[in-house]
Amino acid sequence: MIEQNVQQNQLPNEIKPAFKELKVLQHLRTAGFKKKFGYTCSFLFQLVFVLLFHHKNWFRLLESEKGASFPGKDAVYRFLNHSGYAWRRFLSLLSSSTIEKIQPLTGEDRVSVFVVDDSMFERNRSKAVELLSRFKDHATGCYYKGFRMLTLGWSDGHTFIPVDFSLLASMKSQVNGIMQEIDKRTSGYKRRVEALLPAPEVIPAMIDRALSAGVQASYVLMDSWFTHAPLIQSILDRGLDVIGMVKDDKKRYLVGGSRLTLQELYFRATPVQGKNKGILRSIRTELSPGIPVMMVFVRHRSKKKEWLAILCTDLSIPEEEIIRIYGIRWDIEVFFKCAKSLLRLQKEFQGRSYDLLISHTTIVFSRYILLAWQHRQSTDNRTLGGLFHLLCDEVSQLDWAVALTQLIELLEDIAKKASKKITILIQTQLQQWIAGLPNYIKAYLPKLSCES
Repeated sequence: MIEQNVQQNQLPNEIKPAFKELKVLQHLRTAGFKKKFGYTCSFLFQLVFVLLFHHKNWFRLLESEKGASFPGKDAVYRFLNHSGYAWRRFLSLLSSSTIEKIQPLTGEDRVSVFVVDDSMFERNRSKAVELLSRFKDHATGCYYKGFRMLTLGWSDGHTFIPVDFSLLASMKSQVNGIMQEIDKRTSGYKRRVEALLPAPEVIPAMIDRALSAGVQASYVLMDSWFTHAPLIQSILDRGLDVIGMVKDDKKRYLVGGSRLTLQELYFRATPVQGKNKGILRSIRTELSPGIPVMMVFVRHRSKKKEWLAILCTDLSIPEEEIIRIYGIRWDIEVFFKCAKSLLRLQKEFQGRSYDLLISHTTIVFSRYILLAWQHRQSTDNRTLGGLFHLLCDEVSQLDWAVALTQLIELLEDIAKKASKKITILIQTQLQQWIAGLPNYIKAYLPKLSCES
């Protein structure tokens, strides 16, 4: 093996603890990332991983003064273009172990969900990219070259973790096909075959892999592009309920032996009485194969005279809970925006092979997982079991009441020696600070002169 300069491959101090705590490199080795010679996979992965945090791209890094200490361009591109590496296995290990760490921080009454959605993966300037296809962006009505990034994520309403993804191509509007010399025994070839499947066939396989990895959830959230009866039935067969937006199309709903459109179903529904004025009506109905669902109609935010329909296969929860749970779906939209705008998805490497697209997308997802875990640790206000009790034992040994009293007395002495204007300022600020303290802390403080 080549002797590797650890100093040039170090993580920033801000993310190093989380990188070790989540055992990122250990999951990489468990997924079978190995090389017979040259730089190790762990070294090359970490090198690409930290590019973002050093505010450099690969070209600028090699052009810098320290460029000679890094491996050549070919070494990194061979690593990213390798079709035999199980990137999906690595992402599954990393996401499932992170979710396992998050779940003890989540209350038992909090619902965890799977979120399914797709987003544009644009390569508009490309011509020779493998499996490149043309798609229509339904939000703008424009066409783009690239892929559909179908993503499965997990969320508890506080933290979103990407679990699986597939870069989907198109059979009808395909610009380039599969590379002929690819080894059909590799995981890279299996990802290419999957890319040519329709999304409703890929989603159940994603959920199966997530469940087999130990990730648990109660609901699958999706938007109106996926709420079709065959996919809903497939998810129900796996023991999960579905909550999703419904389009006003040609689908029919069964009510009392009648087949109704969504518009007719709205007028048949019962108005909801309650404080939540956004919820208009609700009704129990059946999809055409006989799937019982609850349909909830809510007011459109930007178009007050219009309404939106949300479908739920769990008939035991109230309308307000259906809307609250469906609101968690927005986490995946935030994830897409963050991955593209901040984590350099689509932009950092411009390769032609499908393997490079998969490998780099996986690295971007792993960056997001690490940042999501750090964010959860810094913002979560729940106790951490034994760590909380150890902290209480340590705090109880400190005579904090005496220390706080001495600090206030010190500030009073400084105020007396200062000018009158500064004295008034210090006393005013001190009074405001003491007034904001909890009562159980005020009880330990003596009567201060600045409070008079």
